[in-house]
Amino acid sequence: MSVLNGNGASESRRREIAAFLRSRRERISPEQVGLPSSRRRRTPGLRREEVAQLAGVGVTWYTWLEQGRDINASPQVLDAIARTLQFDAHEHAHLFTLAGLPTITTIADECDALCPTARLLIEQLEPYPASVLNARFDLLAFNRVYASFFDDLETIPLEDRNCLWLAFTHPRWHEVIVDWDEAVSRMVAEYRAAMAERIDDPAWRSLVDRLHRASPEFTAVWDRHDVVGMQSRLKRTLHPQVGLLRLDYTNLWLDQRLGIRIVTFTPADEQTSEQLQELYRSLEPGRSPVERAPELAAAR
Repeated sequence: MSVLNGNGASESRRREIAAFLRSRRERISPEQVGLPSSRRRRTPGLRREEVAQLAGVGVTWYTWLEQGRDINASPQVLDAIARTLQFDAHEHAHLFTLAGLPTITTIADECDALCPTARLLIEQLEPYPASVLNARFDLLAFNRVYASFFDDLETIPLEDRNCLWLAFTHPRWHEVIVDWDEAVSRMVAEYRAAMAERIDDPAWRSLVDRLHRASPEFTAVWDRHDVVGMQSRLKRTLHPQVGLLRLDYTNLWLDQRLGIRIVTFTPADEQTSEQLQELYRSLEPGRSPVERAPELAAAR
């Protein structure tokens, strides 16, 4: 059962759903859904009874939904309405989130939908490490230099490729992040601040619940209730082959509404620049940094 069936706190959600559906209904022409056009239409888009018929729901029920009435809406019915109104993945997820239902958009979906130019950009940024993250810190893409910090990154399941999750649960990430206490405290504070706009999103709540179960350290930091905005800062990392690196990281927003951004790591000093250049040269085809570890160590 969704939060549409209730009162008090859910009233604002019902109003938001009503306005959202009306706006999307008005943008769909009859021709887009296979209906004949008519010159007698007084308002743009589809009529309520047309949406109801195409979605297989009652006209009165759908009218009540657009009026923000206190009614129950199942996932199956909302999904049918979303298909009728030709929602994209983001609109579908938004509707389900407003209704207090689990969204169907997965990390894999976001990875698949990632703009090809984003992948090209992070590849062209080498020898500098770069990745693509969403607002929830899910790791959607990364270049070879970034992956070289973590020997098993590409084998980690997609659902676990989350920087917050890995920072608290993966030993290798704990080793790479030099100022771990400061770094994870800031990440948690950024996550809590971003979550304020998505407080009822099941995906965001699920990650927090998983971290509580997996890491007492996370719970201790989370319970401080610290919040900070997203900022570019200096980070110290320990690469397994080239050693300590001082990196300035910068957020380059691809879609600020969805929180998707490229995170670039550029050298903060000349020594780090030389180390990154040497690391990049070690990533020649068919040869990994691990295989060139003795050479890299000798160059330091």
